[in-house]
Amino acid sequence: MFFDYAKIYVKGGDGGNGMVSFRREKYVPEGGPSGGDGGKGGSVILEAYEGLRTLVDFRYKRHFKVERGENGKSKNMHGADSTDLIIQVPVGTVVRLVDTKEIIADLVSHGQRFVVARGGRGGKGNARFASSVNRIPRIAENGDPGEEKWLELELKLLADVGLIGFPNVGKSTLISHVSAAKPKIANYHFTTINPNLGVVSLAEGKSFVLVDIPGLVEGASEGIGLGHRFLRHVERTRLLLHVLDIAGSEDRDPLDDFAVVNQELVTYNPNLQTRPQVIVANKMDLSGAEENLAKLRQKFGTKYEIYPVSAVTGAGLKELMLRAAELLETLPMMPLYAEEDEQGLRVVKVEEQEPFQVELREGVWQVFGSEIDRLMQKRDIANEANMERFLLIIRKIGVEKMLREKGAKNGDTVSINGWEFEFMD
Repeated sequence: MFFDYAKIYVKGGDGGNGMVSFRREKYVPEGGPSGGDGGKGGSVILEAYEGLRTLVDFRYKRHFKVERGENGKSKNMHGADSTDLIIQVPVGTVVRLVDTKEIIADLVSHGQRFVVARGGRGGKGNARFASSVNRIPRIAENGDPGEEKWLELELKLLADVGLIGFPNVGKSTLISHVSAAKPKIANYHFTTINPNLGVVSLAEGKSFVLVDIPGLVEGASEGIGLGHRFLRHVERTRLLLHVLDIAGSEDRDPLDDFAVVNQELVTYNPNLQTRPQVIVANKMDLSGAEENLAKLRQKFGTKYEIYPVSAVTGAGLKELMLRAAELLETLPMMPLYAEEDEQGLRVVKVEEQEPFQVELREGVWQVFGSEIDRLMQKRDIANEANMERFLLIIRKIGVEKMLREKGAKNGDTVSINGWEFEFMD
């Protein structure tokens, strides 16, 4: 089976906790703080690998978690960092967030990497909090949690030329003649249910990658006949060879077939209407082919190049492949991504949320948000020293100012993640 879609869960390692510790040595009666920092959690990284062809491995393993960083130690010793987890995926893999469907990476070359879940930073030990006014700090930070998310992986094959057309028009026979690909060939619809890649080598020393895309039917852009699975692979190709059963051997009009397939391409992705196409009039060895070829040339001869061939006998295939190679030399490489980051990857930036929000609910001021959650997670606020530092930090980031602007008055109750405080202006 050819697997070109998978959904996986990834989680970076949590950062290790900082330690509260003091020097206790025989000749150092008042030793200072010596708690070390926690280690960094490892990240989950996707790496494009040209040796893979499908996403079948993710059928059996879908959860990927990294170990947390080691906690800090006494004597100012830093906890060990966790090791990154590198997951190999096929070249051509598109990565989306399950919740928003936004693309976060498009891995299009061998060795390309993208961090999909960053590990958390380690928490600071109490040695970091020593100062001239607080020489024996009894506080330390917990490590930050690692990022976690559900991802969709979608494989879009990378090929120079794509064979498109209705089922049973001879695409598999054609690719088996011009390359070493050995697809299943039979005289019934959807014999080919998975894309087949083949390398076409020409006498002039030129070569290109050809993909046989399983037959498209009317309604493919709406998912009929596994249309979405097939159409996604058309997007990666620079040139399309539109194969027609020019003999009409299945009582279909080849001109109508041409119009139907092109309409499905445009409905699926409007950009495909500008993709260069060459019409391949196949099955010229059958009766009725010459009459239909004349009609085809009369209607489309001025707009498209038309090559009459017979995939069964091999007639016309060499000329077709040579012309495809010539056209590829004039066509630019596919713009696989619209926006690049420093890694050369397509990235759709997700708008950052406000670090915190303040709302009045049933007479109580509620303070919440991602930054508040992070600050509370980093320290045990049941500890009085940690609580004092937490209140100082939220004042610095503007919580008190926003409460005042929203109308909070002396004596009002403020709730922060279940902890209640009295507002004092």
